[in-house]
Amino acid sequence: MAENEELEPLEGETKQKILVADDEASIRRILETRLKMVGYDVVVAEDGEEAVEVFNKTNPDLVVLDVMMPKMDGYGVTREIRRTSDVPIIILTALGDVSERITGLELGADDYVIKPFSPKELEARVKAVLRRTINKDVIIPSSSASGGATGGSSKNSKNVITTGAIKIDTARRQVFRKNERIRLTGMEFSLLELLVNNSGQAYSRNEILQHVWSYPADHRIDTRVVDVHISRLRSKLETDPTNPELILTARGIGYMFQRIN
Repeated sequence: MAENEELEPLEGETKQKILVADDEASIRRILETRLKMVGYDVVVAEDGEEAVEVFNKTNPDLVVLDVMMPKMDGYGVTREIRRTSDVPIIILTALGDVSERITGLELGADDYVIKPFSPKELEARVKAVLRRTINKDVIIPSSSASGGATGGSSKNSKNVITTGAIKIDTARRQVFRKNERIRLTGMEFSLLELLVNNSGQAYSRNEILQHVWSYPADHRIDTRVVDVHISRLRSKLETDPTNPELILTARGIGYMFQRIN
């Protein structure tokens, strides 16, 4: 991991707090130094148990979490955090098996970075995830492809989209079934918002990665990141996740939200 790459300062004045949890002191030191230099407040932990303790004490805006740590691994930490919080989580993994990397996403992580990695790459992922999960005024890109349908119910003065028993408040970034709130992570909401605001429009996995995760078009990543998040959304929103009626699979393309009239 190179230490001499050019840093880009953060825009804005608000200092967001990041928890970096990794058992390798060199990685903690590099990430703490670089993230502070670009304007973040940084707290660190060297094992899983300490990560949970520091998280509960400091209430960070984002967690960078190594998978392989002593006392409690990154999966266990993710489970503990997700019991009470939807704070964005980026996992760091050196595991060669893609299925094991996906496990972190299935437990509720928002993104992952594979070791060895460039600190500049991680900084970009941190910035992208925070932008999507913290900013309440996110502007969802509109696809230029034809066929999208945004019904009148998705454009009203209260920024509320209603479809069946599901109500989506885009201003507060909250989702309800009848009057019961459904907890979504920030990235889950951003994915849902993209699909709902372009209901009836099919998006490929790569397009979703570009729009929601801000990956460049030529960035290579396992597109199952999208599949896992779609699965998580379906488990929370669909009456029968195995037979979805809201978030549909567009065969040969990707995913779409049912057309809103």
